[in-house]
Amino acid sequence: MRIIYDFSEHQIKQVHQLYKEAWWAKARSLEETTNCVKGSQICIGIVNDNNELIAFSRILSDFIYKAIIFDVIVCEAERGNGIGQKMMALIKNHERLKKVKHFELYCLPEMESFYSSLGFSTDIGGIKLMRCVNT
Repeated sequence: MRIIYDFSEHQIKQVHQLYKEAWWAKARSLEETTNCVKGSQICIGIVNDNNELIAFSRILSDFIYKAIIFDVIVCEAERGNGIGQKMMALIKNHERLKKVKHFELYCLPEMESFYSSLGFSTDIGGIKLMRCVNT
């Protein structure tokens, strides 16, 4: 396995393919995926020995107080093999994120135990997610 931080056009297409495996990202176009990857401060990919992208995540941060982790995705064939834990370790130990006080992410209820095992908690003092849809 190899870790990548810079993504070629071909690798962005592979990110797009990973998105198609996730219900929450299926509708993303290749153009949106390209803009998303290029507009994120940190992107991390894990590539297998066949040069196929098997995991991806992106992070937005102020590099002191908060880092918000987005789009943690592992290809279906590799799930359950420790790739998700490896990805989260890469994020938390990334050189530019070492001083960050709080890592935050969104997840579905069925993923709570996975993230709890990595130190994440839903106990954040009553804070609620709020959203405004840009129309």
